[in-house]
Amino acid sequence: MSLPSGRPAGGPFAAALAGGPPLVLDGGLSNQLAAQGCDLSGALWSARLLADAPEQIEAAHAAYLRAGAQVLITASYQATFEGFARRGTGRAETAALLRRSVRLARRAAERHTEDGAGGTGGPDGPGGPDGSAGGPERRAAGPATTPRQAFVAASVGPYGAMLADGAEYRGRYGLSVRELERFHRPRIEALAEAGPDVLALETVPDTDEAEALLAAAGGTGLPVWLSYTVAGGTTRAGQPLADAFRLAAESGQAVAVGVNCCDPADADAAVALAAEVTGLPVVVYPNSGEGWDAAARAWRGAATFAPERARAWRDAGARLIGGCCRVGPEGIASLARGLATG
Repeated sequence: MSLPSGRPAGGPFAAALAGGPPLVLDGGLSNQLAAQGCDLSGALWSARLLADAPEQIEAAHAAYLRAGAQVLITASYQATFEGFARRGTGRAETAALLRRSVRLARRAAERHTEDGAGGTGGPDGPGGPDGSAGGPERRAAGPATTPRQAFVAASVGPYGAMLADGAEYRGRYGLSVRELERFHRPRIEALAEAGPDVLALETVPDTDEAEALLAAAGGTGLPVWLSYTVAGGTTRAGQPLADAFRLAAESGQAVAVGVNCCDPADADAAVALAAEVTGLPVVVYPNSGEGWDAAARAWRGAATFAPERARAWRDAGARLIGGCCRVGPEGIASLARGLATG
């Protein structure tokens, strides 16, 4: 197939994808927040902390930077105008919280670059224009790393995340592409205003939502990556992955395409297929591999997320590699070491 030549230049982020070793993504934000003692109950999940405890979000970002992450994904996955409206938050304040998610990640990255242990600098310090609290504890346990530039990816979660009923793992919400585009556009515009390096259109369950997300992001001028959540070789809605990946490539907008929030075993074949179908850099950040026992409300089985898998993904074309649910700083540190030495 012939792919369009008019892909976005993507600035420094796309340049980083084009040369050198793969970029290391962070891991699951929610599990790190839980490890820090945060209560994540409620439909807003980790997004609630954008309003109630932003310092905890910055501390979680800092933990992943110390572990070796080079790309931070913001706490906006479940942050929507509709979701915050249910707790009485107006649109202007919600837009400010979306922008805050980007600024918290940016500030953590800048502090890490400045002194490697969390200084007091940065454009949005205590009482800064994003309204966030300052002074997070930035010396949580984790391996020290040499300060380096880190990129900020603004998370744009699927419509199903707002429903808070697991619909993002089914897709097919009964909405048209145009309706989904109208849902996503305002939050994408608010995130873009804060100046992230890339938009992470992530955990996408079907091609209808992928089409809507790409359309909504089209006017921002920002590079995007598109990552599907998959199971058994298809999207969660049962569509062939080759068709799903091809949609991203043919749009001419994505600088990377791949999968996240899936079993590591499902990521194995998906990475190679994404590279073959699109010719684009591949993004991959699966879950730990443990299974959820709904009856017992507990995780069962052994984790299968491992550095050996990450090296195989790299060799198959992955240029952005990290973890999702239940992959914490220790897992990212192991991944970073494995990619550096393997």
